Amino acid sequence: MVSQAELSSLETAIRELSERITVAADELVGTKEEDVAIDLYEVERSLKTAQRRIARAAEGLASS
Repeated sequence: MVSQAELSSLETAIRELSERITVAADELVGTKEEDVAIDLYEVERSLKTAQRRIARAAEGLASS
C-alpha cells in the first residue's frame, strides 16, 4: 500500500524536476530556441499540477 511518506517523496522529486526544467527554459528565453522554452514552461505547469494533486492525495491518506 502506498504511504504518505512515499507520496511526499514523489512530490519532492517532481518539485525538484520542475525547478530544473524552469532553469533550462529560462536559459533559452531570448535565444533562437525560445520555442523550446515555451514547451518547457508548459511541462513545468503540468508538473506543478501533478505536484498539487499528489499533495492532495497525501492529505487524503492522512485523513483516512
